[in-house]
Amino acid sequence: MVIMPRAPTAPPVPGRHALVPGPPVPGTPSPGAGPEHCELYSPGALFSWPELQAMAADGVLTQLYQRGYLPPGSHASPQLRARAASLVLAPAIRQRVVAGRMTAAWIYGCATEPDRLALLVDANRRISSLRSVRGCTFHEVRLGPFDVVSMGGLMVSSPLRTAVDVAMHVDVERAVPALRALLARPGLGVRLRLLRLAVEASPRVPHKRAALAKLAALTAEPAAPD
Repeated sequence: MVIMPRAPTAPPVPGRHALVPGPPVPGTPSPGAGPEHCELYSPGALFSWPELQAMAADGVLTQLYQRGYLPPGSHASPQLRARAASLVLAPAIRQRVVAGRMTAAWIYGCATEPDRLALLVDANRRISSLRSVRGCTFHEVRLGPFDVVSMGGLMVSSPLRTAVDVAMHVDVERAVPALRALLARPGLGVRLRLLRLAVEASPRVPHKRAALAKLAALTAEPAAPD
């Protein structure tokens, strides 16, 4: 069981099960650090996956993603989404991949839950050994030193790199709403002018043209100021 600590302030919702918080995950904030930090439950020694699903059916838990569950009313922060996504991957694989594209946009709270994790693999690493992993798509890319951040036990593409990849590689129907959401969150630091410059610097001409068309579609919509 993976738990991000904060003791619940109210009794659990009545049902067949009761939750017992375990020890904190190393590197997570201490109890009382803020309302965004709460328990994330996953299959382990204390609860099996069927038991977690049963608790979700009883209203004791709500499913965040795949095998990750939260107490009802908990705030799903980017850290918790990243932690829930990391549970899908074996520990050895987590160290070799970066959550990107629409998966990263979801982690930042700017897209819907992905059906499959979109994972980036640096071109310097071998991708062939990863293709048999289920529930994921792998994309061999070149990653710069500022393209990756670490959160929730998972490497995630930075907000700007996420926006560039969404503009370049995601269909317009999904890309434009996600880009609009990324631009609308000042805390992510994505600005339309900077995003356009990053896209224009790409050597991939066909993808670049499609991306610039998506950015042009954003100009008719309210966006965060440059």
